[in-house]
Amino acid sequence: MSASEVIEWQKSSFSGGGGENCVELAQYDGSILMRESDDPGAIITTSRENLRAFLLGVKAGEFDHLIE
Repeated sequence: MSASEVIEWQKSSFSGGGGENCVELAQYDGSILMRESDDPGAIITTSRENLRAFLLGVKAGEFDHLIE
């Protein structure tokens, strides 16, 4: 990833109004990038398959105990 490349980050509509409390996602070179808006330099790279498995787990409530 070069400094001249523009990555279009997307965040949830459920994020805080100021945009400082959110996880942002982007597509890049066949991978999915994830970062927190308050630390945009720390980027995690994952695959579409791994993100799909995670989102299915979220939808199924498997991680609800982490936010209660």
